[in-house]
Amino acid sequence: MAEDLVIRGGTIVDGTGKPGFAADLAVSGGRITAIGPDLPPGRKEIDATGRLVTPGFVDIHTHYDGQAVWDSHLAPSAIHGVTTAVMGNCGVGFAPVHPGQEMKLIELMEGVEDIPAPVLSQGLNFTWESFSQYLAVLEGKPRDIDICALVPHAAVRVYVMGERALALEPANQADIAAMRQIVAEAVRAGAFGFSTSRTISHKTLAGDPTPTLRAQEDELTGIAMALKEVGAGFLEVVSDFNLPDAATEFAMLRRVVEACGRPMVFSLTQRHDRTEVWKELLALSNKAAAEGVSMRPVFPPRPIGILMGLLGSQNPFSGAPSYKAVAHLPVPERVAAMRDPATRARILGEDRIAGSNFPLITRLSFERMFPFGDPPDYAPPRETSVAAEAARQGSSPEEVAYDMLLANEGRNFLFCPLTNYADYTLGASAELLRHPNTIVGLSDGGAHVGFISDGSFPTFLLSYWGKQRGVPIEELIRRQTSDTAHAACLSDRGVLKPGMRADINVIDLDELALDRPGMLYDLPAGGRRLMQRARGYDATIVAGEVTYRRGEATGALPGKLVRCAA
Repeated sequence: MAEDLVIRGGTIVDGTGKPGFAADLAVSGGRITAIGPDLPPGRKEIDATGRLVTPGFVDIHTHYDGQAVWDSHLAPSAIHGVTTAVMGNCGVGFAPVHPGQEMKLIELMEGVEDIPAPVLSQGLNFTWESFSQYLAVLEGKPRDIDICALVPHAAVRVYVMGERALALEPANQADIAAMRQIVAEAVRAGAFGFSTSRTISHKTLAGDPTPTLRAQEDELTGIAMALKEVGAGFLEVVSDFNLPDAATEFAMLRRVVEACGRPMVFSLTQRHDRTEVWKELLALSNKAAAEGVSMRPVFPPRPIGILMGLLGSQNPFSGAPSYKAVAHLPVPERVAAMRDPATRARILGEDRIAGSNFPLITRLSFERMFPFGDPPDYAPPRETSVAAEAARQGSSPEEVAYDMLLANEGRNFLFCPLTNYADYTLGASAELLRHPNTIVGLSDGGAHVGFISDGSFPTFLLSYWGKQRGVPIEELIRRQTSDTAHAACLSDRGVLKPGMRADINVIDLDELALDRPGMLYDLPAGGRRLMQRARGYDATIVAGEVTYRRGEATGALPGKLVRCAA
């Protein structure tokens, strides 16, 4: 009988890192059935001549916890070749939840991941209480990609401790036992592990810190032992590695991993205030790996950067009272108002930081603020900064930034690298990419919808590091297929070989490129989100069905909730 699908004449880059080779690939029943030359005709065929045929990408750091409830199309990840996404990172999510506590979780997600509360309030029906009930809701909706879920520490802590969790009180032994039981039950139900946050940057819009910020070692160990009890899952951690120092914090987390015997991944970026700490953490993780303790750092392939603009939720003047007075206007009317000399003088003369919902963002240096062009440049030269342009013009940086925002009828963005650009190069990402123990990730797909557009990381990895910097394509494909699948404890995907799940990308590498981000207004309650499209994906295939063809959705929704095999 004919195969369901044959992808013919492409270069197979199988996800293992081995050199690509010319072959056909056949699919039936959602699985790869054959790879070889001159395969018999299929019922459907894709001509992949001159194209790469790769596994679908596995993104282990996303935040589709809300969007997956209301949306069958998990863009931006789905339009950048991702076929499996792990969500529930950074300790935030929406289950478990007591009736009446829903807004606590919404407010935290709003502050930490910049998903507006009205969007979440309208989009989420909260027909669940336990994590297993939440998984059942997710399972009932077809999608264009597969999703996996982590149990978020903040939700578990608030569920067990209530206001004591929000007040950052230490957990007692009864609290820890209850949290351990909840996590064990969640992993048995299909959760892929447990996530937590230990960073002061994770706050509600009101400025309240994440409930997990000061969780003690006994609490983390007690919860992690749930994974040992079930024999499945991994730990995901984001930390400042500040108190009292990076080595001490890492040593504490290592003891947690050694106690539970399960792998950990943690976010690793080059901070601009402590520019060398990432090297220390990289060395510590490599040493742990050499000693049989899996604590792998997840790093971004380019700067994590804010896009400031009138179209988005943040700009350098968001906190100024006179800007707030016009912020509600449609962009064309706002531009007209801001061009008025009197309004301009008021905005430029006011305190723009004190009234900001995101003061850390508003306070960003104009020396690290750049005009964001088309095509987008994620490694802008230092001399193109707002501060440098102001010096050339003999103006203030505020005036130059103001004029840049108003140009192009208010559709421009300013790019502000937050991490991995301390020396105005991508050197930190380049170094991290050379280490086999590191994991490429931190796209935050589904989050930061108003001022970050990093769901395009998978495309950037190939188009920049592969095409422009000469890193072997086979290695870059491995880094976001078999390597990330292994890190997420997924054994049935990430490699092209018979018997594996037929999650596949057909890529025109010559054409692969990123478009300039734009704004969509398609979230619940009329919410907006940045969206960055790509060129060069001829086809994306999930479980043997073509979900995207040349960047456009086909309507096929074969994606499902993946449950961890406990």
